[in-house]
Amino acid sequence: MRLRTAIVSTALLMLGGAGVAAATDAASLARGKYLVEGVVACGNCHIARGAKGEPLFDKGLSGGMAFDDPAFNAVASNITPDMETGIGKWTDAQLAKAIREGIRPDKSVIGPPMPIAFYRHFSDSDLAAIIAYLRALPPVKNPVAKSRYNIALPPAYGPPITSVKSTPASNKRAYGEYLANIGHCMECHTPRDDKGMLQLDKLGAGGQKIPGPWGESVSRNLTPHPTGLKDWTDAQIIKAVREGVDRDGKPYKPPMGFAFYKSISDADMAALVAYLRSLRPQTFAGK
Repeated sequence: MRLRTAIVSTALLMLGGAGVAAATDAASLARGKYLVEGVVACGNCHIARGAKGEPLFDKGLSGGMAFDDPAFNAVASNITPDMETGIGKWTDAQLAKAIREGIRPDKSVIGPPMPIAFYRHFSDSDLAAIIAYLRALPPVKNPVAKSRYNIALPPAYGPPITSVKSTPASNKRAYGEYLANIGHCMECHTPRDDKGMLQLDKLGAGGQKIPGPWGESVSRNLTPHPTGLKDWTDAQIIKAVREGVDRDGKPYKPPMGFAFYKSISDADMAALVAYLRSLRPQTFAGK
């Protein structure tokens, strides 16, 4: 009797453990979906595009979008789990290193516009969630051209990363900064010097010119300066991010991923606004 009780107890513990694992997997997939399709907006670059730049949703994140710049002609890679043209043969560790450190399995360096300097902030748990979500996508066979660079890429974007702890959402400003980093907001909203390097002493001051099929966009000032967001209400900032319109209802141009940002939760949006309010006020860096 005691043996039967022990066996049943062990079985229940095993089933309970499986249930916890399944719940954990489901939660990780949900978090990965939220990040990829929202804050991080991977599809803003990696979704397949047609001849006129239109998104081809049936081809998912199979890449092909080209970025023409004097310094490079970069082509977004296929990040579906296709075994031949995507990431199907990559291990989780290789994917993590590529996303967070910009190093492919063949040791080559991923160049711009992939915002590796900001992706180095990804927490271990969020990075694992994104990888789990990418693994769950349908594989799409879509060979894309290799990127070409007229500039020397760095051998690395920093020392190897072993672990990054999660930023508690209870720390509103700090969590907002974390979201802004993985959402690479400042990659566009910070001016660049003549060599294309971000002028971090002018973080968030805008003025960066971004050409594309839409013409030319100029990033706005996100700092709490009169030429920035000082006189904007929280609601106006949130509407601009989610809907892509200014205070007067005038639409903004791409490449800002409004279609993705509309799914950012109220709590996360409030954290982002809190972070923007904490930036050092800077005069608009554009002309």
